[in-house]
Amino acid sequence: MNLTSTFRSQNTFRNLATAALLALASLMPAAAQTPDKAAIEAVIKDYLLKNPEVIQEAMVELERRQKEAEAAAVKKITADPKSPLYTSEHHTVVGNPNGDVTLVEFFDFNCGFCKKGLADIVKVIETDKNVRVIFKEFPILAPGSRDASIVALALREQFDKDKLLKFHVNLLNAKGSIGKELALGVAKDMGADLKKLEVAMASPGIPLALEESKLLADALGINGTPSYIVAEDLVVGARGYGELQKRIASWRQCKKAEC
Repeated sequence: MNLTSTFRSQNTFRNLATAALLALASLMPAAAQTPDKAAIEAVIKDYLLKNPEVIQEAMVELERRQKEAEAAAVKKITADPKSPLYTSEHHTVVGNPNGDVTLVEFFDFNCGFCKKGLADIVKVIETDKNVRVIFKEFPILAPGSRDASIVALALREQFDKDKLLKFHVNLLNAKGSIGKELALGVAKDMGADLKKLEVAMASPGIPLALEESKLLADALGINGTPSYIVAEDLVVGARGYGELQKRIASWRQCKKAEC
């Protein structure tokens, strides 16, 4: 067990002991509401030593409640059509902008699993003409990732959604470490005006876009790529085309990720 896990376990035990203390205190007669602290602690310690399964049961219940709270926090964002998750002016929209289902991907250009999952996203777009796909730049793996994201965001001033998708595909499929030079090279090969691109890359809106993605990821508990929001549900990792399409179909049928 590492130091972080140990610290969390100690904190959990203290929290459980505190909860037990409060529970026992609430059961005491009014005349005994100011007992000796050491005596109370001794009673609690004795009880827990004789009934250690109580701690395990409490930890299971605590974990269940934490997961429920986290899921509720995520749902509060993903179920809000006005959330910047869907309405931000800083992200890239491809596919059908007016689609009846939205798929959001948080990605990093240097993410191997994003490269693996790229074919799944492309297949969704090609086979389902009523899906809106939103790319959220989430460059967390290397300095070059951030530079590549800056180029991608700046290209929105020159490229339409179809060309932006092609740039996204071309750059993710590029070999080696992806950074500014490689991103600019792909943009140039696709006909971008590099002088205009350099100006756009210095726009104050670019760092705002990256910060917004980070804040959204933090709020959703996302700390890795690729991570998707599909049918208001968080899907972590490249899970394959079938998994994404199943959730999309379920949403159309019953407005849930799984019917």
